[in-house]
Amino acid sequence: MSMLRTARAVAWSFLGIRKGEGLQQDMQQLNPLHVVLVALVAVALLVGGLIALVHWIA
Repeated sequence: MSMLRTARAVAWSFLGIRKGEGLQQDMQQLNPLHVVLVALVAVALLVGGLIALVHWIA
C-alpha cells in the first residue's frame, strides 16, 4: 500500500497539482527513499515512452 501511495504522490507532483494538506500528509507518511526510487522509474518510463514515440513517428 505504501508504494501505491508513493506512486500517487509522485504522479501528482509530475502534474504539478496538489493541495497543501495532501502534501503535508505525504511528507509525514512517505519514505523519502521510496519517493526517489519511484520518481526515477517514472522518469525512465517517460523518457523511454518519448523515445519510442519519436522512433514510431520517424
